[in-house]
Amino acid sequence: MANAGDEQQRERQRQQRELAEIRRNFAEMGARMGSLFEPADADEPKPAPPSEQRALPAPPPAPSLFAGRPRWWWAAALTLLFLVGGLFGWLLRGEGGSEPPPSPTTVAAAVPPPAPPETVIRTRTSVPEACLDTAKLGDEVIARLTRNQRDNRLFPALRKYTIASQACRREASP
Repeated sequence: MANAGDEQQRERQRQQRELAEIRRNFAEMGARMGSLFEPADADEPKPAPPSEQRALPAPPPAPSLFAGRPRWWWAAALTLLFLVGGLFGWLLRGEGGSEPPPSPTTVAAAVPPPAPPETVIRTRTSVPEACLDTAKLGDEVIARLTRNQRDNRLFPALRKYTIASQACRREASP
């Protein structure tokens, strides 16, 4: 028990030391900065009212992109760019002379024998009657749920839908 009391007393002493150190740090900082809540001393000059304060001069305007070059220089550079692009396109196209491409020669090809007629197998899709009932009952249940009709009319429709869904799965499976 005495051990716990000593431990509590040491903890209090540690907290007191930390608090004293924090207070000392604040006092040092206040001495360096001065108080912001106390009136200024008489020997310190008072700041001028905002109407009498001089404004900073406006910064010089940023140099324009076109400021250093004459207009004719830009026109010459643009013309050179078009000429280089045209030359590059001409080189990529190649020597496309005015000669027409050679015409294909006509050769009589052997006629392939006629293919046998294709056999087309058409399957007729039939849907079991239970699946059609399931779709109708499902639509009814969804309509009731979207209209927020969650009362005694929903339960029988949901039960009928579940039974029809199971019958549809049984009939549709091979």
